[in-house]
Amino acid sequence: MKKLGPIFEKNRAWAERVRTADPEFFDRLAAQQAPDFLWIGCADSRVPATEICGLAPGEMFVHRNVANLVLHTDFNCLSVLQYAVDVLQVEHVIICGHYGCGGVLAALDSQPHGLIDNWLRNIKDIFEAHSQYLTKISSVADRGDRLCELNVATQVSNLGSTTIVQDAWRRGQTLSIHGWIYGLKDGLLKDLDLCISDNQGLASIYRMGPLKPT
Repeated sequence: MKKLGPIFEKNRAWAERVRTADPEFFDRLAAQQAPDFLWIGCADSRVPATEICGLAPGEMFVHRNVANLVLHTDFNCLSVLQYAVDVLQVEHVIICGHYGCGGVLAALDSQPHGLIDNWLRNIKDIFEAHSQYLTKISSVADRGDRLCELNVATQVSNLGSTTIVQDAWRRGQTLSIHGWIYGLKDGLLKDLDLCISDNQGLASIYRMGPLKPT
C-alpha cells in the first residue's frame, strides 16, 4: 500500500510552524476542548469550516454532510448536536450552506445519482414547497443559489425543532442558531438573518411546552 507521504510532510511542517509561534499550543489543546461554536456544514472540500472562519483548532466543533442537512432520522448529526449542546455547552450553532452546492444542484435535475438520491430527496421536498417561486427564476445557477439559501432556512427550523435544542432552551441554556451561506467565488460568509434563540422563532406546531416538574 502506498503511503501518502506528502500529507505527512505537510503535517510535520504545519505542527512545527504552530509550535514555533506558540510553544504551549498543543499542550493547551490536548488538555481541554471548549469551543463556543458548532458548525453544521457541507462536506464539500472547498468549504473548510475553521479555515474560512479564521479560527484555530479547538475553537469550533464541526459536523459536515452532503448539502448541510439536519434530519430527525440522522443519528450521526443528532449525536454530534447533543454532545455539542449538552456536554460542550456551545452557545452558537451555525448552519452554513454554500452557493454552487453540488448536492443542491443534483437535487434540481432528474438524473439518477445512486444511493445519494435518497438523501437528496430532502432537498427536492424543499424545492417542491417553494416551487411557485423557484420556477420563475430562469437561470439554473440563480435558481440553485436560491435553493441553497432556502435549504439553510429549512435546516435552521429543523435544528430548532429537535428535542436536543428544545430541551436546552427549556432549561434556560443560552443557545442561538444561525443560518449562513458561503460564496465559493469570493470566499465570504453571508448571514441570512435567520437567527433564533428560543422556540418563539419556530412555527407554533414545533414548540414544546415547559418541562414537567419532577
